[in-house]
Amino acid sequence: MDGFTLLAIAHRQLTEVIRERYLSGSEKAKRHGMLADFFLGTWSQGTKKLITLPLVGKPLNLDRKVAPQPLWFSDTVANLRKLKELPHHLLHSGRIEELKQEVLGSMDWISCRGVSGGIESLLDDFGLYAPHVDCPEVGLVREALQLCRPAVEFRGMERSILCTEILARLHFFATSHPALVGRLCQQAQSWFRVCPHPVLVPLGGFLQPPGGPLPVTLTGCHKGITAMAWSLEEKLLVVGSQDGIVAVWDMEEQQVIHILTGHTREIRCIKVFAKGTQAISASKDHTLRLWNLLSGQEKFTIWEGGSKDPTESQVWSLHVDEAKEIVYLASSSKVNAWNLETAELVFQVLGDASDPWLCTAVLGATLLTVSKGCVVSPWSSATGRAQGKQHLSSVKEETPACGVSVQKSGQMVIGFSKGSISLVSSKGDSLLEKLPEAVGFLVVSEDESLLAAGFGRSVRIFLADSQGFHRLISTDLEHEDTVETAVFGPENNLIITGSRDALIQVWSLSEQGTLLDILEGVRAPASLLARGGALVASASQQSSSFTVWDLTYTQKPRASTPFLDRTGLTAVSHQGSYIYFPKIGDKSKVTIWDLAEGEEQDALDTSNEVRCLEVAEQAKLLFTGLVSGIVLVFPLNSRQDVMCIPPPEARKAVNCMALSKGEEHLAIAYDSIVLVFDINPGDPCPVIDGPTYTFYTQLPVTISSVAVLADYRVIYGMTNGELFLYECVNSKVFPLEAHGSRVTCVEVSHKEQLAVSGSEEALLCLWDLQACKWKFEMSYTNTYCQGVQCACFSKDDKYVYVGLRDRSIIIWSVLDGTLLAIQFVHAVVNRIIPTSNGFIAPTRHGYLIRERFQCPSSRASQQDSLQNFKKAVWMVKSRRREELAAAEGAPQDSGLGNAQGNECKANKRSQVCLIV
Repeated sequence: MDGFTLLAIAHRQLTEVIRERYLSGSEKAKRHGMLADFFLGTWSQGTKKLITLPLVGKPLNLDRKVAPQPLWFSDTVANLRKLKELPHHLLHSGRIEELKQEVLGSMDWISCRGVSGGIESLLDDFGLYAPHVDCPEVGLVREALQLCRPAVEFRGMERSILCTEILARLHFFATSHPALVGRLCQQAQSWFRVCPHPVLVPLGGFLQPPGGPLPVTLTGCHKGITAMAWSLEEKLLVVGSQDGIVAVWDMEEQQVIHILTGHTREIRCIKVFAKGTQAISASKDHTLRLWNLLSGQEKFTIWEGGSKDPTESQVWSLHVDEAKEIVYLASSSKVNAWNLETAELVFQVLGDASDPWLCTAVLGATLLTVSKGCVVSPWSSATGRAQGKQHLSSVKEETPACGVSVQKSGQMVIGFSKGSISLVSSKGDSLLEKLPEAVGFLVVSEDESLLAAGFGRSVRIFLADSQGFHRLISTDLEHEDTVETAVFGPENNLIITGSRDALIQVWSLSEQGTLLDILEGVRAPASLLARGGALVASASQQSSSFTVWDLTYTQKPRASTPFLDRTGLTAVSHQGSYIYFPKIGDKSKVTIWDLAEGEEQDALDTSNEVRCLEVAEQAKLLFTGLVSGIVLVFPLNSRQDVMCIPPPEARKAVNCMALSKGEEHLAIAYDSIVLVFDINPGDPCPVIDGPTYTFYTQLPVTISSVAVLADYRVIYGMTNGELFLYECVNSKVFPLEAHGSRVTCVEVSHKEQLAVSGSEEALLCLWDLQACKWKFEMSYTNTYCQGVQCACFSKDDKYVYVGLRDRSIIIWSVLDGTLLAIQFVHAVVNRIIPTSNGFIAPTRHGYLIRERFQCPSSRASQQDSLQNFKKAVWMVKSRRREELAAAEGAPQDSGLGNAQGNECKANKRSQVCLIV
């Protein structure tokens, strides 16, 4: 080339073009195959390869002197070139089976790629090569890796996380898909067996498997999310945040493609139009901005001329009329209309500032406004000319709270502050329904045939008719907390509702409101739901993350059917074979869930709301504490023979219950009273005798948790953090050092020498019950920590298993207070029950965790459990170390954290207990 010899082509894309043009198919496959052999190490370690010298033509078997190609050159240095090139060469050489076995189905390769390049690089590789592999098992692995994003965000990328996620999600398919999924699970189990560090080993599937409702959880570069809109045609999701940022997500690639800046305050509304290619956003900075979603460019900005006072109460309504090429924005006592092409003001309507408009709708040729004082004003939607004024006749002494337009009938449905729902048009109004509470929101289906009204903790469904709407389902759809939002499914056979407790519930309208599933959002109130086709995005104003749910899962067979408990009041019997929880929609019944069959086996009628549940595994008894104060006892082998324990005082609800480790005693705690009963052998079932002891706390705060010992000692924690040990036999009380907040759990060791208590500020205390003093105190804080949910001792009393409200489980050493292991399980654990080598634990997602805790006898090589956490601190205080330090006159150096620990406070209030 111009007198020079071409040695190489530097630009990779040009190289690939030349190869594609000048290399034949067979020659191309041969060359890729040779490179694949190189990276597989086929020629390394002295292995000879048969070659033919080009000039002599004589075959020779020679050592090619090729260096080995391991995945890791050292503990921290990965073979990045092999990770990048081996899949490429295997694919283009046509060796698809090796691609599946050596790359996509290899736990070693998946771990190396994930740890060295991050979860996104790993998913990119699966996205690149999986379409070329006709194998459904590869799709299962890819989806399982997508679902592990929250664990990586919470815990950091480690091999133990990938092995846990693969095993806990794919174990459901190990038998039905043995070739790749089964092999991956075996590889994960093999790695756990030789893991040199303390680790929790899944014994079965307990995380949402692939094919479920949650495809992905995403976190963008924005604060709390305040608005969302779908572009179905372009498969985009437009998200607005509190800091004025608008992010455009490509939902196929699950990546942000545009960050739209310009707004300076919270985004209030987003509308997508022009076949999904454009969007308009309205912000609290009183501007509207029109965006091209494909290019990410801003077309124009409109100043709507509102007040800059941030304290001004504003109700926003944004409407785009593509036929007229007009965008309408209503806020407070003003409606503006602009031309979509020129951004010129078409008209402006000004109302009475003392009686602002709370509901606005564009209904064909009419613009309708309803004010705080219930004045209805119709205007021309083309010119803004007034067309009269009238007062609502269907409601009195109520204020409009929300509204939604029904274009087909030319009406608005308006909900009011005292529960009224009215149909309003320019011709008049009529009362549709009277709800027991204020109307929180109103939504209609796409075809406007269904209406949902949210009030308090309930949602009521209506069906359209010639007169307006009538009630579709006789019972309301109920949550455990205030319902914030709802959206109808694509075929009007589903409705999805979100509430303040971060739970999202899926209901079947074709089955008269049957609850199909309970989903957990982003650990914050589910304030936003937006549907695009079969996908539903859920978000919160208190979180920068959002989740995307696939509604088609309801039509597919599920690998495992979770039990639908949203109360957290679960009990377990028969080593995890049966789960007990209050029945959905009727808390006066207890559902018995057969875990193996994945279905409800029976329901027990208690006649009152259930407050707590306990199971005596040896005695085969189920104890149900009721809001009436009664405790019903059901023998598990003959549930028709019910025993009743009456309350000590009328109308006192049961707060909590506890059984002694040998199941000899039962403690029942009310607000300020504790009853201790004996459980004696009997025929055909055990006999409950007593109460043997009754004592009063004589405190203004209530009991929040309780534990009882075989020698009639009772430990109880209070809602203000105080903790006490009471000796029933001697009528003596021993105040223990208090927590700083509500005591959420108290558990006694199996030998009854130790106890552990946990509280809402994520403080754990290990107590010596003989000395009535704490031995160790551990405070644990991270970005998401929300306190302790439950705890228990291992069978040998060497470890404490703790379930935290940040959806993780930690293992604490009783010997020296060391934090041994942390595992993110994606759901709050309701309770933990020890087994011979680990524990079982029901979760809020409806699965039962079964795990083995594996701890090497020597922990000399133990890694820091929090080494990959970005913001996590744990600190252990040892009483013995503090006493030694005090004796030497030197301050204690815990050496186990980098932040201030939680300080204990002593109980200042004296206590008098009365024996009855």
